[in-house]
Amino acid sequence: MMQFRLAALALAAFGATMLANDAAAQACSNRGQLDDMYCDENKDLVADLPTDQRRWKNPSVLVFAYTPVEDPAVYENIFKPFTEYLSKCTAKRVVYFPVQSNSAEIEAMRSGRLHVAGFSTGPTGFAVNMAGAIPFAAKGTAEQVRGYHLAFVVKADSPYQKISDLKGKKVAHTAPSSNSGNLAPRVLFPEQGLVPDTDYKPLMSGGHDKTVLGVVAGDYDGGPVASDVLERMIVRGTIKQEQVRVIYKSQIFPTSSFAYAHDLHPDLAKKLTQCFYDFRFTAEMTKEFNGDDRFFPINYQKDWAAVRKVAEETGTPFNKAAYEREAAREAEAARKKAEDAAKPKQ
Repeated sequence: MMQFRLAALALAAFGATMLANDAAAQACSNRGQLDDMYCDENKDLVADLPTDQRRWKNPSVLVFAYTPVEDPAVYENIFKPFTEYLSKCTAKRVVYFPVQSNSAEIEAMRSGRLHVAGFSTGPTGFAVNMAGAIPFAAKGTAEQVRGYHLAFVVKADSPYQKISDLKGKKVAHTAPSSNSGNLAPRVLFPEQGLVPDTDYKPLMSGGHDKTVLGVVAGDYDGGPVASDVLERMIVRGTIKQEQVRVIYKSQIFPTSSFAYAHDLHPDLAKKLTQCFYDFRFTAEMTKEFNGDDRFFPINYQKDWAAVRKVAEETGTPFNKAAYEREAAREAEAARKKAEDAAKPKQ
């Protein structure tokens, strides 16, 4: 029930924030796909710093969140060494905010309650356009950002050898806004002989980990997931490697972005980004994140070009209408989950 309430509140808060800020939208000659609250005069696809310095924020407490692509509670402990370091580096108290949905995370930054956060690949576009997020880092190594593949997983003992074998089967997607879990499959699968919504009806699992667990349990015959999530589940012991097979891998996509709110005081934003770049992961973090050992600098305009292309080609650009549909879908999914949980056990 709590997840349903949070999702519903996020949707309601988004609408309220929209109404409250319409009149306050700054004069702007270029916005691109950004919401009316933001401006992009330099055309770098992200929100500009407000021209009115009175709107610059320099909070005494920094609120940090990480994408709810998996159980949020797991990552509060994993990121604890980093949040403690970030507190010392910025000389500010840092609070970890566990979010239950992508829309809740985006609305938290849009409303000013979240200052810096990790957003998963697809929702990064919504965070930029709807919440004024400025992506500046991704997990990587000294050489590069280490992205992920779209991996199509099936149960190890299943007869499926290629994704075209899944015609008419139970195929799980994760969520409508997910790049590897829904959008990229709609662009990439047809050329492999499997057309979503024609050859099968996508069943939304609610998360990459939920798709993998559903495949292992036999609830789904297969499904596309982010390869880094799959690898983490194996390393963590959530599943055994021999329980699944990967029968298709895509090209590399960028992994989750880390972004700060566009209206942070420029001195704080500069300090924050440098703190990220200087941090080196603990051994536990490196193990959890598949060998990544640091935050690597990124540029949204360049590094998210392939993700935006997938979104455009699937008719799901990162705009207000698409975001509101996704927020409503998450609220409905949370409501159904709460209802199911409240049903008496048979």
